[in-house]
Parts: sequence; C-alpha cells; structure tokens
Amino acid sequence: MTLRIALVGAGSVARRHVGVLHRLGGARVVSVTDPHEPAAEALATELGAAAFHDPEQALDAVAADAVYVCVPPFAHGPGERAALRRGLPLFVEKPVGLGLDVAEQIGAMVEAAGVVTGTGYHWRCLDTAGRARELLAESPPLLANGYWLDKRPPVPWWGWTERSGGQVVEQLTHVLDMARYLLGEAVEVYAAGIRKAPDGAPQDFGDVDDATAATVRFDSGAVATLAATSALAAKHRAALHTVSRGLYLELSEDGLTAFAAERTDHCPGEDPRVTVDREFLEAVRGEREATRAPYGEALRTHRLACAIAESARSGVPVRPGGTG
Repeated sequence: MTLRIALVGAGSVARRHVGVLHRLGGARVVSVTDPHEPAAEALATELGAAAFHDPEQALDAVAADAVYVCVPPFAHGPGERAALRRGLPLFVEKPVGLGLDVAEQIGAMVEAAGVVTGTGYHWRCLDTAGRARELLAESPPLLANGYWLDKRPPVPWWGWTERSGGQVVEQLTHVLDMARYLLGEAVEVYAAGIRKAPDGAPQDFGDVDDATAATVRFDSGAVATLAATSALAAKHRAALHTVSRGLYLELSEDGLTAFAAERTDHCPGEDPRVTVDREFLEAVRGEREATRAPYGEALRTHRLACAIAESARSGVPVRPGGTG
C-alpha cells in the first residue's frame, strides 16, 4: 500500500521529511501547501504533486491518507485543523505551537478524533534512550543537567519571540522531552534569561534571549538544571546528563555513555529522524498500534517549554500547564 501524503509546509524541514519518505518507500507526496506560493510550487513540481496555498483547499482537491505539518511555530493551526476535521492521521513537527492556545486546541481535537499521530520529537525513537530508561528504572535519577548550546539559526523568523517562541520552545524542547521521558512529569520550574545584542547587530536582530537557565522539579523527586544559548559560533552540545546513585548517564542524538563500575558506550542503531517517520507510516498502515512520539506527549513537553519561557519572562516560579 502506497500512502498518499499531504504536505503542509515547503521549507527545509519539510524537504528533510520528503527525503526520508522517499528512502523508506511506501509513501508519496500528492500535495504541497504553503502560504508562500512560489515555495509550494517549486517543491510540488519536483515531486510531481499539486501545489496549494491553503490546506483546506488542498485536502478537498486531492485525496490523502495522512497529513504532515512541517511549519514554523507561528504557523501551526490551519494544517492540523484541516486534517483533523477529515479524520486523517497527522504528523506534526516540533514545537507544536508558538504558545499554548493553538496547541491545546489541537490537542483536544486529536483526542476527539482518535486518529494516529506522530510528532518531530525523534529523540524518543533512539534505542539508546530506551536503554537509558532501562538503566534508570534500576537506579532512579536524582539529578539531571540538560544543554542546548548552539548558534542562531539563519531563518529570519527565529530571532523574534512572537514568531519562534524563543530558543527554549524551538530548540531546547528536544532535551525537555527527554527529561520528561526519563525523569517523569515536571511540577515546577524557575528560569531566568539574558538578552544582549552584540555590537553592530542589525535592527532586525530580534528579541529572543541569548541564554536561558532553568531549574526544574519533577514529580519523581528528581531535580534538573537546563541551559540554552544561541550565542556560539557553532553547535557545541545538545544533551541530557543524569545522576543516580552509582550511575552517571550522558545521552545525546549521537549515543549514550554510562559510567558505573566501568564506562560503556552505546551507539544508536538507526537515525531517529528516519525511525520517527517509519513508525508513523507503520501506524497509519495499522502495522503498529501507535507511535512513540504522539501528539499528546508533544503537548505535555510543549507545556513545560512554555512554563520555562513564562518563568524567564516573569521572574517567578511556574507550574507547567498551570499558573505561577
């Protein structure tokens, strides 16, 4: 069975998913939707698909078996609603929104529709993450340190909070998702940030914090410190480290290192960016019950990211999904 995919978004992330889908086989993109019509038309022409500027129009005109929404944070909503109104399986790239309003609305629609969902939280598909979870089940974590130490992405919308949500929402969110996966649900966060434009920065440099630090308390009792910066010249580290009694773990996309009586290194068996798409296609075909990164999990991670961002803005502790 070749699945017909309606693609919403025609940027670099959408193109990455297209490349993975082609390598996996068993799926083809039949429509491309983007409000920037030249982008939609260019990608659609390459794929032999139809181009649209509105997802409702696209799904009315071309039959699809599933929808991929690969848009910037500020553009979430229309594609997801169009898919869910038609009861179509839905894959949504992270983060699932700018703030919470749209994401919570989509979350309620997903629950009501009962469709297969997948999201771009591909770290969950690392077999090394599963191994870390097994080790921590035997020796529960007491402390975690998470990092996203990087440069500013080149896209113009990223530097503005009203477009990207900031670095915590747009990048650190992968580490937050792993923290939830390994430590449990967060119950309280306190964060602070700093913004200091470099000398000679252009007027459109943006307003996102250059660095953010957060302390998070989990319902398991574990505590974590999380740090993000976009001030570097190149990406330095994106990882989550955990401390248990007699066990130290270092987890990243590149692998897992465990320090106990001796050091052991584990490499991922598959690129998780491939696994996350493969599992979604399998779930749509009915070959597996669900994906490892469904929308409900992504929404809970997004609540945590938004809580950290809110605490950094307000200067007071915030409870994820609640009020400070």
